[in-house]
Amino acid sequence: MDKVLVTLLLIIAGVVCSLVVINAVYPAITGSSSALADAASKIDDKIRSQINVIQIAHQNNKVHVWVKNVGSSRIGGIENSDIFWGPQGNFARITYGGSTAPYWDYTIENDTRWGPTATIKVTIHLSSPPSGNYYFKIVIPNGISSEKLYSTS
Repeated sequence: MDKVLVTLLLIIAGVVCSLVVINAVYPAITGSSSALADAASKIDDKIRSQINVIQIAHQNNKVHVWVKNVGSSRIGGIENSDIFWGPQGNFARITYGGSTAPYWDYTIENDTRWGPTATIKVTIHLSSPPSGNYYFKIVIPNGISSEKLYSTS
C-alpha cells in the first residue's frame, strides 16, 4: 500500500510541476511568435517597397520632383514621408503642408493611390528660386529612401 500511495503522490506532483512549467513557458512562446510574425511582416514590407527619384525640375520658387514606385507594394501615408532639400552640405528636412515656405506637398500622377508603377509629383515650395547644386532625398514611412543631386545650371 505504501508503494501505491508514494506512486500516486509522485504522479500528482509530476502533473502539478508540468502545469507550472506550461503556464510559465506558454506566454513566452506566444509572445515570441507574435513578435516574429510582426518582424517578418515589416521585413516583407521593406523588401517589396522600392522608390526611385526619376526627375527634378524647378520653376520660379517651386521645385518639382517625380518619384516612381518601382516596388511591388502600395505605399501609403505619403504625407508621413521625410523630404530633405538644400544646397549640398547644407540641406534640411522640409515639413509637409503649410503656408510658409519651405514646405512640400504632392499629387499622384494618373492614379488615385501610390501603387506599383505609379509616380508622385512632389512640389517643394521655396521662398526664393534655387541656384546652384542641390540635394534631394525622400524617405517613405517604412524607411526606404531615394536621393538625387540636382543642378540648376
